[in-house]
Amino acid sequence: MGKFINPFSDWGFKLIFGQEITKDLLICFLNDLLKGEHTITDLTFKDKEQLPETKDMRGIIYDIYCTTDQDEHIIVEMQNRYQEHFIDRSLYYASRAIVSQGVKGDWDYRLSPVYTVCFMNFNVDSKSPKKFRTDIFLTDKETGQVFSDNLRMIYLILPLFTKEEEECETDFERWIYILKNMSTLERMPFMARNAVFQKLAEIADITALSKEDRDKYDESIKIMRDNIAAYKGAVLEGKIEIAKNMLLDNEPIDKISRYTGLSKDEISKLN
Repeated sequence: MGKFINPFSDWGFKLIFGQEITKDLLICFLNDLLKGEHTITDLTFKDKEQLPETKDMRGIIYDIYCTTDQDEHIIVEMQNRYQEHFIDRSLYYASRAIVSQGVKGDWDYRLSPVYTVCFMNFNVDSKSPKKFRTDIFLTDKETGQVFSDNLRMIYLILPLFTKEEEECETDFERWIYILKNMSTLERMPFMARNAVFQKLAEIADITALSKEDRDKYDESIKIMRDNIAAYKGAVLEGKIEIAKNMLLDNEPIDKISRYTGLSKDEISKLN
């Protein structure tokens, strides 16, 4: 266990990026993410609670939802495990942020841009992009020219970021290195390069948490681990079911192992 909180626990993520007192961290991160495009000087957090349309939909739609001083809407979401139709879900909630801009009466349909930034802290599967950062715009299919940037999705797949500390060349890469490794770090790197990482170290220091905050953090870590364990259990059950069906079809064990990732010993015990 390192010196700093796990930023991918729900409570830890919001402690770093979702508070008025630390919004300069989010502004800095977003400016490094969008470097060379424009500069955010301020932002306002919006109500994170949205009424679900059906009883089985979760009430918390966004981990962080804010608008910038340029009236851009930014959704920042963090996912620790794969969810079926995850990309469709992120598109759906981004579209709701567009629709919510509608004005009754006389309105010229001018829209403010909606950006969705998705931290994907799980291993890539066949349905996921195959690179660390994927930037999605509405573009012309033939020319690739941007048709509209009012809907933009940025997916950051952390397992595909493989740079070590000394290999990070930009502040954005330094952000990602820190966030990916923070829960195991004994010291905060890059503080001499940028004062924002000094503040991050102060905010994320586990020993600086009050007893109440430490209890909230510990509960958040427990929930995160329980969810991941439940997901891994469901995946394993699925693999076992596939292996059993292939055994019934008299498929060779080598082939079953390749398809499911189960070891030959595990498959043999299913007979």
